[in-house]
Amino acid sequence: MPDIAPKVPAKKLSQYRVSGEIPVPVLINWLSIAAVPLLAFFAFRSMDRGEHITSALLILFATLMLSNLLVYVACGHKTFQRRAFIVLTTIMFCYLAIFALEDGSAIVWLFAYPPIVFYISEARVGVGTCVMGFTGVILLFSPLAVQLLELPYSASFRITMVVALGFEMVTCYILDRSRRRSKLGLLAMAKEFEYAAKHDALTGLANRREALDQLEAEYERYLRSERPFSVLLADIDLFKSVNDTYGHHVGDELIVLVADTLREQCRKVDTIARWGGEEYLVLLPETAEDEAVQIANRIREAIAKKAITVEQNAVQCTASLGVASIKGAESIDKLLQRSDEALYRAKTLGRNRVCAHQDEKAV
Repeated sequence: MPDIAPKVPAKKLSQYRVSGEIPVPVLINWLSIAAVPLLAFFAFRSMDRGEHITSALLILFATLMLSNLLVYVACGHKTFQRRAFIVLTTIMFCYLAIFALEDGSAIVWLFAYPPIVFYISEARVGVGTCVMGFTGVILLFSPLAVQLLELPYSASFRITMVVALGFEMVTCYILDRSRRRSKLGLLAMAKEFEYAAKHDALTGLANRREALDQLEAEYERYLRSERPFSVLLADIDLFKSVNDTYGHHVGDELIVLVADTLREQCRKVDTIARWGGEEYLVLLPETAEDEAVQIANRIREAIAKKAITVEQNAVQCTASLGVASIKGAESIDKLLQRSDEALYRAKTLGRNRVCAHQDEKAV
């Protein structure tokens, strides 16, 4: 079993944040807070100039920005907040450019649009909006549009603006792509480290630490719901003789074979762990002792039917299993001790059998 974490789709990974990354909702909120006084300032300037329609529209934009912020605070809907912000900023920047506010200088605010839209939205949304925006600027700066709208932009300004804006959009795209790739790489690496920390490298089963964590979680659930759970301890019989006779590489194959058999025979809700060496632990949630014994016998029989081939010879193995079910308010350590005692009894009674600690009788 390879010690490689299962591949996680990039789309799923992208939903996580890395340390130091500003959450999109927080960024939108701060941009909205910053935009409100700026829009109010330019609204009052327009009012002093007698541009009452412009003043009213800027106040409207400020109100909508603030409303979007308050709606997010009240409802916490991230998607609505992001889409509303993109729509509002797009309409606002279009208005600033088309109506040449502040004697045409307000159009320079378009340079703030690409980095914002790339950061707060998916890459395809950023590319799409920037392409549409760039196309709109080219159309706006066409000789026909300049004459019809009586825009104050000179030919040299229009050329400079188009080139500079196009350069910024391409640069933002490259940097954003690099940022996203780096983020996905870090998250994938973190997932692999997390997987390696919780799983056994040889078998891919949970390791001892992860098994103890799962036991603790199940124990807490048991204390709340009083639904019993059981533990199986399984050990490969005469494993040392296999290593001595055939070598450790064959022993490793046998360990993997038993691990695969446990996967086949156990339920999805069960936790299977390599407890150490040739020993395994199986945690059976919401399982009483009688049912646990049945599962253990099914596992034992399945293992006895498996074999590996060594130099055209079939090497079979058997396993002994100890079963213990949680009782009263006993600790996890006590439960593991009882299952270990049951396993030891199964070994002393001749191996290839299941023993439950409750009555300490071979099953």
